[in-house]
Amino acid sequence: MPEAIPLRADALRLPRRSAESHKGDYGRLLILGGCVGYTGAPTLCARAAVRGGAGLVYLGVPAPIYNITAVKNDEAMPFPLPADADGRFSPAAADAALARLRSCDVCAVGPGMGRGAGGVALMEALLQSDGAQPLVIDADGLNALSGRMELLHRRRAPTVLTPHDGEFLRLGGDLCGSRTAAAQRFAEEHGCILILKGHRSLAAFPDGTVYRNTCGNPGMAKGGSGDVLTGVLAAMLGQLPVRRAVLTGLFLHSFAGDLCCARFGEYAMTASDLIETLPEATAKLLEEA
Repeated sequence: MPEAIPLRADALRLPRRSAESHKGDYGRLLILGGCVGYTGAPTLCARAAVRGGAGLVYLGVPAPIYNITAVKNDEAMPFPLPADADGRFSPAAADAALARLRSCDVCAVGPGMGRGAGGVALMEALLQSDGAQPLVIDADGLNALSGRMELLHRRRAPTVLTPHDGEFLRLGGDLCGSRTAAAQRFAEEHGCILILKGHRSLAAFPDGTVYRNTCGNPGMAKGGSGDVLTGVLAAMLGQLPVRRAVLTGLFLHSFAGDLCCARFGEYAMTASDLIETLPEATAKLLEEA
């Protein structure tokens, strides 16, 4: 049975930034998500990415929720994409999203996206594109991927999947037995980076290595926490090498969750509280001068 390597803060220090730098040095991030009835998820993801240090954050949402999203976001830059009659992405959104992605370094897709033909078309287009940008897939992005796992095998750029147990099973994962072994098999088989969320979340890489998170608490078991994780992961991928970015993002999210829990308690803490605690968490992970 494989053993997971525990994540420790002292091995995941954030580098200090050079005085001679600008916003373009810290990643241009594209987030795609949201639909009518789910306007909070993409905004939480974008706000987390900003707090995670991303230099520029673009947020593509279906046109019917653009005005709401624009009011909710100051630092991130929302823009409208074609929508269907139900307020979700239409298939026409795929080409527009790919055009915007060409000028970005990382893409995150899925928070609040809903299920529809447009989401499937968008996911297929992203996975079949020949760009080198890392891709983080969460929530309904994972549902759009279900039954199309062969698309992962053709992709050359790093792809990070962030399912909880139910989503993992829908993707074809098997949780009979060791979670560590299940995560390892899945990442190796599909050539992806898997973050299997839950108590002591696991990060599995295609080379067979698996890491176990050492932070987190039940107060994080609330709607929006996964959207925050997606934003932090994407932000880190725009600033650090892939493996270090994924592990740092996973740890930082839960570390902030523990700081948040100490302040607000397990019952009262929210995903927005978690975002507002990220500055304290990142400060504690900074390398010493």
